[in-house]
Amino acid sequence: MLTLKILFWTCIALVVYTYVGYGALLWLILRVKRLFAKSEEPPMPADADLPAMTLMICAYNEEAVVHEKMANIRQLDYPREKLCVMWVTDGSTDGTNDLLRQYGDEVTLVFSPERRGKAVAMEHGLGVNRAPFVVFTDANTMLNAGALREIARQFTKPGVSCVSGEKRVAARTTPSDSAATAQKQGQTETTAEGQAAAEGEGLYWRYESKLKQWDSDLYSAMGAAGELFAVRMEHYRRAPQNALLDDFMMSMLIVADGHRIAYTSQAYATEYGSANMREESKRKRRIAAGGLQSSWWLRSLMNPFRYPRVAFQFVSHRVLRWTITPLAMLALIPLNAALAIKDAGMVYTVIAALQAAFYLAALAGWLLNTSGHKSKLLNVPVYFLFMNLNVFIGIRYLMTHKSSGTWEKVSRG
Repeated sequence: MLTLKILFWTCIALVVYTYVGYGALLWLILRVKRLFAKSEEPPMPADADLPAMTLMICAYNEEAVVHEKMANIRQLDYPREKLCVMWVTDGSTDGTNDLLRQYGDEVTLVFSPERRGKAVAMEHGLGVNRAPFVVFTDANTMLNAGALREIARQFTKPGVSCVSGEKRVAARTTPSDSAATAQKQGQTETTAEGQAAAEGEGLYWRYESKLKQWDSDLYSAMGAAGELFAVRMEHYRRAPQNALLDDFMMSMLIVADGHRIAYTSQAYATEYGSANMREESKRKRRIAAGGLQSSWWLRSLMNPFRYPRVAFQFVSHRVLRWTITPLAMLALIPLNAALAIKDAGMVYTVIAALQAAFYLAALAGWLLNTSGHKSKLLNVPVYFLFMNLNVFIGIRYLMTHKSSGTWEKVSRG
């Protein structure tokens, strides 16, 4: 009985700490820190002081969004003489290259006929790059007008060699030109299930963005996402070619060398959520597999004697949710059931009832979504459970993609 109780409360502690406790602890630490040291944000650099930048878009068969992306790039508030727009097309077989050639000198096109993965595509583009700073973004994400200026400002902070922007997820609620284009490409317009994926992902990313900001305020953000991040080429580190999370690996290798990742919500990339939960699962299982892969490759960062601050942040924010915590969450079911059956105490019966209510709410939300309806409240347990289930699917994904860094396209809503 005692062993069951110890295991049960250990699992409870892991789940609560990973998803709530770490954020609460960060908030408290920062409150104390600000009592003794007030940080001042550096001013926005004048045009003359802005550095030369390359905006790199690694793409595979993105003809559906080329014109929309280029229109977005044209509205960026950054001196054109200091900005190189580079598209690296990795094995594209559609009309992406033909469309990009229409833009003439406005675009630097780097093409590889063989599809070898995003990490290799990045290396190909960086071999052509001459700018001291490179901003990476995806073809299907749209940047705010001041994103590049804000990134340049973040690089003026001491020790910053990587800048991570914010990812924002939009749920499409009305038909648009992009939706029509997607339909022409054989995709389906967002249904209630797709809306659930977008809303669930959006809620998750709002919380995740807050954690990233607090991580950055404490010392350094724990990794950057490919939707929008930038590196100082002087401190650039190459990610392994078979990295499933190449952007995360690249940014964390910079941290391993003693530099910081600054996070800013003032530079953001917006994209539509996945078209449905099946499409979202493609993304989540890849992220889960990449998280396991990265945790192993970056295991030296968990050494608190060598990296005291980074080890605390990396394990708390990343490693636990990619490794131990989903297992703890699964183990809670039989442990709680055993303790409740053994009549170990009222608290175990209450927690068992709460667990049952949570899983029933997730089931009800999923059934509503698949039947063409939706509930914003029920989408929360649906997406949370869905996210953790994909960690187990990611284990199998990692075993079958050990030597491949190619990405699987996800249909957006």
